[in-house]
Amino acid sequence: MAVEIVSWVAVALIFVTATAMLISRDWRISLGALAILYLAAFWLVARHLPFAMSTAKLIAGWMVVATLGMTRLSLTEAEGQEQDTFFPRGIGFRITLMGIVALVTAGAAPNVEAAIPGMGIPVIAGGLLLIGGGVVHLGVTSDVLRAILGLLTLLAGFEILYAAVESAILVTGLLAVVNLGLGILGSYLLVAGSSPLESEEEA
Repeated sequence: MAVEIVSWVAVALIFVTATAMLISRDWRISLGALAILYLAAFWLVARHLPFAMSTAKLIAGWMVVATLGMTRLSLTEAEGQEQDTFFPRGIGFRITLMGIVALVTAGAAPNVEAAIPGMGIPVIAGGLLLIGGGVVHLGVTSDVLRAILGLLTLLAGFEILYAAVESAILVTGLLAVVNLGLGILGSYLLVAGSSPLESEEEA
């Protein structure tokens, strides 16, 4: 019973952090929310994977957060300024989108549990929330950092669901490498995106 309660707390944390990442304009808050999101995902993954494998996923996620944070911190505000061009941008609209994701998740989770018994509704709900949140994030931004955050969120949701049906060490390791690769790619794109501005200033 206690495990179920903590699992639902993790699901609530996932919803809150995914929403915070979607509506926040401050990259520090977004990366902090991503770190907490990985902690909540760790608990759900640990229900089906050994502790060591679950911890590896958590450490890989936090390494990605640290990589993106250090890269973004090294850029000036002008270089790292968000370039969102997609509309609408309103906070209310984005919260409504996450509300729709939550409603779809609430309706789909019991059906998925019925089709694949043993996964656990909290695990399914957490995974679907992250996948839906990641898709929404990708749909409302054109900023490099936020696009990477959307991809990482989506991948975290897939990892939660996949861990419930498959516990292969090799696949777990490959998914951790993919997370790290996305972090490195995001850092590279952030730095590359600032280069033209530096060239113009030198000229």
